[in-house]
Amino acid sequence: MEIGIIGLPQSGKTTVFGALSGGESSLGNAILNSNKPNLGVAKVQDPRLNMLESMFNPAKTTPAEVKYIDFPKSQEANIKSKGIYGEYLNSLQRADALLQVVRSFEDPSVPHVEGSIDPIRDISLMDLELSFSDLTILERRLEKLTNELKSTKSNERDIKLKEQVVLSRVKKDLEQEIPIREQEISEEEQKILSNFQFLTAKPMLIVWNIGENELDKSQTIEDDLKSQFARPGVGVVTLSGKIEMELGSMNVNESSEFREFMGIDEPALNKAIRSSYELLGLISFFTVGSDEVKAWTIEKDIEASKAAGKIHTDIERGFIRAEVISYQNLLDSGSLGAGKKKGLVKLEGKSYNVRDGDIINFLFNV
Repeated sequence: MEIGIIGLPQSGKTTVFGALSGGESSLGNAILNSNKPNLGVAKVQDPRLNMLESMFNPAKTTPAEVKYIDFPKSQEANIKSKGIYGEYLNSLQRADALLQVVRSFEDPSVPHVEGSIDPIRDISLMDLELSFSDLTILERRLEKLTNELKSTKSNERDIKLKEQVVLSRVKKDLEQEIPIREQEISEEEQKILSNFQFLTAKPMLIVWNIGENELDKSQTIEDDLKSQFARPGVGVVTLSGKIEMELGSMNVNESSEFREFMGIDEPALNKAIRSSYELLGLISFFTVGSDEVKAWTIEKDIEASKAAGKIHTDIERGFIRAEVISYQNLLDSGSLGAGKKKGLVKLEGKSYNVRDGDIINFLFNV
């Protein structure tokens, strides 16, 4: 899963990126090469994985990962003057979702580019830039289609006419400030749109970057925002990028004590990743053994054979069946052996829809 981080300059975007990636990033590149995006990798903290680790005592434990892309100030500074273009646009198009950092904190030493703190205004500004980018692509494609239809043979004409109708309707709604993710689009129409990687079609996680003085009412703010932004494909998380960045630099005991002192229940990273999973319709399954316990990220309702392909294409190609036990059943049984004796380990075929938390052993022959 790859998430592109966007936001106005001085919104705390790079600070949030550093907090989410836990320091495992190429932040130094922002100084050495200001024209290239920075890539950070966050390890998904899953209590179920910790429990499986204690149960199987493996040589290696591998959590799922989320990749975040942060963009240099030289690119974000040009958004309002030149729009989203070039490598910035290409990277955002490749992302599975977008994370928009919105500034809510006050800091006189870091002036806001618009001269005042107004998160709702900032969200509207970024949304407009994303829409402009999509409209530019739509206009170019529709112009090309108009020219192509003048000389297109009859057997291809219907396909191009269908595309023209769909793109024209999407463009009209987008001009009415309706993001593509919120438009009514059929599965057939979605296939046409998927070729363009439109930015307003991507799920959007809004990260409301609060100040230290707002930490005690963080949950109330988040609940209110979730009601305000209750739209398809949109999620909201509140956090203090500065505080989370500081916590990330501490050891486990120090960070735990500091969180307790500040009244922070859990790392904001956990909330952000959970929200990202929900927006993208993702779940995790696990493979276990003495050599490794590993979490794998897949789409909801994916079939067992396709899930096997996430591990290796050979397993998908030679799939025979899957031995499956739910996480809760394994936990209640106390061990995999006990689960088998109770008949809780099921043999499933290719078409089995993998569920969140399934522990799976794939049987295959290549």
